[in-house]
Amino acid sequence: MNYTHLTQEERYQIYTLLREGFSKRYIAWRLNRSPSTISREIKRNRARNGYFAKHAHKLARRRHHSNPQL
Repeated sequence: MNYTHLTQEERYQIYTLLREGFSKRYIAWRLNRSPSTISREIKRNRARNGYFAKHAHKLARRRHHSNPQL
């Protein structure tokens, strides 16, 4: 199964579209991603007061670098 990580640009698009009131399903369609990918991204990387792209990207990078491949 092939997949790609979300880019910082995609995270900014998610942030913007959420702020404009679009649904996760619509955001997924716009980014050509699965709705579950968008939902997981928001759930995993949200701050106390909402989803912010810069914060989300920092958390994702931190998880990526702290998980050594076996």
